[in-house]
Amino acid sequence: MMDVVEIQKILPHRYPFLLIDRVTQIDDNQKLVGFKNVTIGEQVFQGHFPGHPIYPGVMILEGMAQAGGILAFKSMNMTEAQAAEKVVYFMSIDKAKFRSPVRPGDRLVYEISVIKNKGAIWVLQGKAFVDGNLVSEAELKAMVVDK
Repeated sequence: MMDVVEIQKILPHRYPFLLIDRVTQIDDNQKLVGFKNVTIGEQVFQGHFPGHPIYPGVMILEGMAQAGGILAFKSMNMTEAQAAEKVVYFMSIDKAKFRSPVRPGDRLVYEISVIKNKGAIWVLQGKAFVDGNLVSEAELKAMVVDK
């Protein structure tokens, strides 16, 4: 549904911090599904951990946040020009859980659902899966603001 070029028209993030490769499903005001291919070539693996590469939990949460930002922007029916003037600030991350490690070669699938939306404030349920198994989840609260 959206490739990385289209994603970059909405999110300000760029390499090495753009953490979503493709969006496969968007249901405005409801749900987004997308993924990131985790590869050994990522800078984070130089130090986390040498000889035992594990994708950091904080990066999984950031990927959820980026996917949530796309869902919010698309649900607010912003043009590319309007989205370019906005940014998503995360206000809280609650109930974060990490259930199993993510390693190079994994496809990290993000499923983001809207719990609540009031104006510029979004409360989202984020889940991350590898091969259909839940590896992480969190509740994210964010606000869309002017740059």
